[in-house]
Amino acid sequence: MISDRSGATRLRFLGVILLCNVVALAHAASPADLLEAERAFAFSARALDARTLQAQFAVAPGYYLYRDKLRFTVEPGALANAPVLPAGEIKHDEFFGRVATYRGKIVVTLPLDKPASGQEIAVIAESQGCADIGVCYPPQRQRIVLPLPRPGAAPGPLVSAVPPKRSWFR
Repeated sequence: MISDRSGATRLRFLGVILLCNVVALAHAASPADLLEAERAFAFSARALDARTLQAQFAVAPGYYLYRDKLRFTVEPGALANAPVLPAGEIKHDEFFGRVATYRGKIVVTLPLDKPASGQEIAVIAESQGCADIGVCYPPQRQRIVLPLPRPGAAPGPLVSAVPPKRSWFR
């Protein structure tokens, strides 16, 4: 038979274990642990030639972008036609229902309507995504300015919307 004292001790011990688990779960989902939107959904682009841009997102592990929330525009000028987006992965989302999402790297080709080789063009990407822990970000707008190559020139460099973080040791 168990005495009241040892039963109370066991109950207190189980309570402490439960409390530790709750605190650990709450800490694992802490908004302080979330990446900044620009780093969770890193946008970059480059000019392949004077008529074609390549835009891409590098979605961090544990995050996803909504396919139907992606929009691209250019300034000055316009796109020749709507960009063809990859199919995406179908997911049942607690916020938007059945949606297509992207994880990892997404590459989109953007054809320019009236290219101006040798000039600069701004690529604007609008997007929205979430973290797997159930936190969604507000819609984001990121802008990159690219030089358009002259005819026959090599593709331009990949330009990131957010430069890499500086290290204390560099």
